[in-house]
Amino acid sequence: MNTNIDLHQLVECVGDAIIAADTNEKIVLWNPAATRIFGYSEAEALGQTLDLIVPDRQRQRHNEGYSKSMETGTTQYGTSLLKVPAKHKDGSMLSIAFTVGMLFDQNHKANGVVAIIRDETSRFAEERALKKRLSELENPQP
Repeated sequence: MNTNIDLHQLVECVGDAIIAADTNEKIVLWNPAATRIFGYSEAEALGQTLDLIVPDRQRQRHNEGYSKSMETGTTQYGTSLLKVPAKHKDGSMLSIAFTVGMLFDQNHKANGVVAIIRDETSRFAEERALKKRLSELENPQP
């Protein structure tokens, strides 16, 4: 492994959001891309729970999944891309796609997660418009 790579610089320069949270869902890492995507500064996000960006409608399901991941030390989203709505600071809704990695302490007990998140809002809107247009062409109205 090349030890000359500055991991802090890597996290800072990457175009996707990198967010890490502890066992209690408290945000402990928030990179500049997370600020660009969600609107919260690092200072505003650190120490807050993930409820900051989880929409109210998804909160219960999210909390149950997070708790289960902390108990079992596993996640079903480590290699598959999860596409869900998210909440921007201004209240608007986003469409995001992300993967999750489990973090462990020295005793191999789950002590947090890291998510790599991409804003898919524009692409999702374009895809929806194309599907609507295709449906209109396949089913013309008289």
